[in-house]
Amino acid sequence: MTLYFIGIGLCDEKDISVKGLEIVKKADVVYLENYTSVLLNWKGGKLYGREVILADREMVEQKAEESILKNAEKKNVAFLVVGDPFAATTHTDLLLRARKLGIKTEVVHNASIMSAIGITGLQVYKFGKTTSIPFSTSDFQPETPYDVVKMNKKNGLHTLVLLDLKNENGKFKFLTAKEGIEYLLKIEEKRKENILTLQTKIIVVERLGCPNFKIYFDTIEKLLKNKMGKPLHALIIPGELHFMEEDVVNSW
Repeated sequence: MTLYFIGIGLCDEKDISVKGLEIVKKADVVYLENYTSVLLNWKGGKLYGREVILADREMVEQKAEESILKNAEKKNVAFLVVGDPFAATTHTDLLLRARKLGIKTEVVHNASIMSAIGITGLQVYKFGKTTSIPFSTSDFQPETPYDVVKMNKKNGLHTLVLLDLKNENGKFKFLTAKEGIEYLLKIEEKRKENILTLQTKIIVVERLGCPNFKIYFDTIEKLLKNKMGKPLHALIIPGELHFMEEDVVNSW
């Protein structure tokens, strides 16, 4: 029996590959990982013609042996992941646990935001370390995102900044681009290292991979005044721009 890790793309159920869809239709059990990201136009798996079990963080990270892996020991199981299966390290952990149990595994890759950002005009191989901004609380406001931007800028590299999301009783809440920018500015105000100013030009992407995606390139000051569209959002802090990158970026 086999545990299949299947990427289903960025926007809707149709983004799954033909290979992935064929596996899903034949699988005994189908799970959809439901916490690292979401399909913006999820229709409940109607295209797949199968019951799809939503797998939250607890099921995948803490109780996989009781559910996903237990089924995969005796059945063919499809584990669906928005984007590419291994853009999130939590899925690598599931892969390792499956292998330790002697469960056969196969992977079907798909587009992820890591590759889709190429549409901005920035060269993908010039991106440095990716970082993410979490929902903060009074006692949880990590400065790691700022440090990553600082390190990448020092090396002339671009930074992809992912924005957090969380599932609250079945309803997702998304961190917006504006909230992400304000988070970084708050750290800048505290540290005064001149990594970001109101005149710094950055990129905001919305719903990348969907037909109605949008890309904004402007100063932080102007972007904060801009009324953004619906999530998912992400930020890109450019490093040194090649003239060809600059031409494409400015076209947005």
